[in-house]
Amino acid sequence: MSQLLIKNINLIDGTGSDNIINTDVLIEDGRFKSLDASDAGDAEVIEGGGRYMLPGMIDAHVHMMMELKPLEQRLTTPFSYNFYEAAKYLNTVLNAGVTTVRDALGSDLGLKKAIEDGLVDGPRMQISVNALTITGGHGDGYNYSGVVADLLQPHPGMPSGVCDGVEEVRKKTREMLRAGADVIKVHATGGVSSPTDHPKFTQFSLEELKVIVEEAQFRNGVKVMAHAQGLEGIRQCVEAGIHSIEHGIYLDDEICGRMKDEGTYLVPTLLAPVSVLEFADELGMAQTSIDKSKEVIEIHRESFTRAYKAGVKIAMGTDAGVFKHGTNLRELELMVECGMTPMDAIVASTQTAAECMGYTDLGLIKEDYVADFILTEENPLDDIGILKNNDAIKVVAKDGKVFKNTI
Repeated sequence: MSQLLIKNINLIDGTGSDNIINTDVLIEDGRFKSLDASDAGDAEVIEGGGRYMLPGMIDAHVHMMMELKPLEQRLTTPFSYNFYEAAKYLNTVLNAGVTTVRDALGSDLGLKKAIEDGLVDGPRMQISVNALTITGGHGDGYNYSGVVADLLQPHPGMPSGVCDGVEEVRKKTREMLRAGADVIKVHATGGVSSPTDHPKFTQFSLEELKVIVEEAQFRNGVKVMAHAQGLEGIRQCVEAGIHSIEHGIYLDDEICGRMKDEGTYLVPTLLAPVSVLEFADELGMAQTSIDKSKEVIEIHRESFTRAYKAGVKIAMGTDAGVFKHGTNLRELELMVECGMTPMDAIVASTQTAAECMGYTDLGLIKEDYVADFILTEENPLDDIGILKNNDAIKVVAKDGKVFKNTI
């Protein structure tokens, strides 16, 4: 039996409840045992010194196998090199305080298993393998020159996601499930970063979306997440029974009401267009992506505020990989800038994100829950922006194992 005692901390448990001041938390065999421990015998001890303890953060929308770079650099990078880079990204994200991620395309079963088996350090993962997309849609790397520049090349364990028509869509969903997908990802609309479409463009038909949900959720018990930016595409996703709307750039009051009624989650990724503009030159972003980011950035913020006020369930997600890994927790600051309270931003990044991903024993500091936690020097409820500074995250633990300790 292994025990870890974290002494003298101020606890923000992820439920939205008031802080618990000056308490001791006992972890036993990777789970929280007591939140007011008085005696832990021979347990290993971390002296909290009045620091703030939060659940490990959850990012429900990442791309761990990539970090955008200029096209020339992508074309001259050996294929296997990308996996070594991914190991670095995983460690970076973990050290930033993110202990669980949902990969929205690009990571195969081998990467997830390497973390589970301890070959590399990183957050626990749910994977979608690859996203379903239509010919010429978001995710199809075809350019008007005729050159195909897919972000990720199909390989064993990574089927191509391009499919058209009900039966192709059905088969492709089955291929992703066969490859080990924990969640099915579909590109239901165009996007900011794709060369031949627009975020408002609707891609798959309602019938195709329903087949994806049928194969994934109804037949296999797997949820569907949808890249959905344009309003009509979002409407179709909600009608089809899709579990979470990713990005949700163009939302109106009517669709927010429907999402609330249906229990559909919003994973907003406010950080994505902001970072595209900030790192455009360094990441080699195409001018079309820059222009579209400028076009959507304010309406994206307005839609987030509308959804929050309407009571839509919001789970934190960033789209990290489209920009730099390790900057994930800046998303909380952006959510607060758009009207969310600091406590609600923390809940969105812990309890609600865990619920979105189907976890029932993760995302809270609660007895018998998985012992993921971080320690910060300052109170993030006073300044949520401290979380974006990786140096402010003093301790990171996953499953009760400490991966970072700079106290």
